[in-house]
Amino acid sequence: MKQFIDFIPLLLFFIVFKIDPRIVDIGGHQLSVGGIYSATAVLIISSLVVYGTLYIKQRKLEKSQWLTLIACLVFGSLTLAFHSETFLKWKAPVVNWLFALGFIGSHFVGDQLLIKRIMGHALTLPEPVWTRLNIAWIGFFLFCGAANLFVAFTFQSYWVDFKVFGSLGMTLLFLVAQGIYLSRHLHDADTTTPKTED
Repeated sequence: MKQFIDFIPLLLFFIVFKIDPRIVDIGGHQLSVGGIYSATAVLIISSLVVYGTLYIKQRKLEKSQWLTLIACLVFGSLTLAFHSETFLKWKAPVVNWLFALGFIGSHFVGDQLLIKRIMGHALTLPEPVWTRLNIAWIGFFLFCGAANLFVAFTFQSYWVDFKVFGSLGMTLLFLVAQGIYLSRHLHDADTTTPKTED
């Protein structure tokens, strides 16, 4: 669910980006709507609204949500300040690679792998499975970052479409593959878990 909440600002960004650029009059003020820069402004505002609402409701944000929000504010603001979409093109690769770095670091820092900290409350798995799962997330984030960077600077007319739907598609495919992989190991985990008497 958290993954899909992160896509709300991206979808709004996509919708505004696809609007033919035009000037609209709102309350006596003329605003440019459509294209990359107004879409970037919508991305920043909607991210603040979405994550601000989550913070008010939950009294906290996950570290990944803080990272996504800060990256959106930094890269989005640079895009608007310097009127260059290059900054925004680097947002997805940098965020994905920072996530990968977090999963890599958990192999060396702390007493639990990051994936176990995230999912351990809901699943009981053998340690080798947690390790393989953590490595799979590292590979996923490295691949997503590289794919976003490649498309953004090689197929520039499609990079916004890929940023939204390519990222969503890769995430869905990976989650399905993870679910299939986990289903093969949940039975093994159950048989190794001591059963309590009622």
